[in-house]
Amino acid sequence: MAKTIFITGASRGLGKLWAEALLQRGDKVIATARNLDPLNDLVSKYGDNVLPLQLDVTDRAAGFAAIAKAKEHFGSIDVLINNAGYGLFGAIEEATEQEAREQIETNFFGLLWLTQAILPVMREQGHGHIIQLSSVLGLITIPSLGLYNASKFAVEGLSETLATEVKGFGINVTLVEPNGFATDWSGASSAQSVSMPEYDELRAASSTGRPDDMWGVPEATTEAVLKLIDSENPPLRLLLGKYAYPWIKPNYESRFAEWDNWSEVSTAAHGK
Repeated sequence: MAKTIFITGASRGLGKLWAEALLQRGDKVIATARNLDPLNDLVSKYGDNVLPLQLDVTDRAAGFAAIAKAKEHFGSIDVLINNAGYGLFGAIEEATEQEAREQIETNFFGLLWLTQAILPVMREQGHGHIIQLSSVLGLITIPSLGLYNASKFAVEGLSETLATEVKGFGINVTLVEPNGFATDWSGASSAQSVSMPEYDELRAASSTGRPDDMWGVPEATTEAVLKLIDSENPPLRLLLGKYAYPWIKPNYESRFAEWDNWSEVSTAAHGK
């Protein structure tokens, strides 16, 4: 059956690809973006099945208003895809206060406001699916993306907790965790702190040894996302890309090894 899906950050990249894939199969899509011009082609092609809404996700009141308008327009919202976000490149010391706040405001608080706005709608319906765009970098970290890592780690903690709070209302939550894909995430959609020479060597080292096919093909993600949306029992986490699991597994194995090595100290700290 056709579903109604609300997607933030739908003017480019994965958001637009997924919006069009959903429209192609007959779903209804509320496509939000700061600039609606890139959505004109979807409106021309799919007509009343797409509702474009201008939205800055950091504006909480605007987010609630967009959800209300979408609900009034289509009558229901089955799926929320919190896709809007960007990467701030730079060492942690290099980030200005404004850069740091803007990164968290968009990637974390923007997602939080839309999540809060959709919950009354989905509770009233008795069903819904909230899909949060996290990242492999919400599970592991790499240098020069510390603020981005922090924003996605926050999304992970929020969403895992949310899943336990709303399951009884018939609402599912999924964290989608892609590895790198060849979108403009690291280009036009990114921000860059002013570089300090002290970190030049680290930057150079972290950019070497990358596989030639490290960046996945964005179009290849659509089938996985459609399967996720159609699943009656969706997972809490879905990795996207062939490098995601191999990057994560040794990191978590090393965590357990370290915890094991320090287990006596940890236990003694309990005091009784």
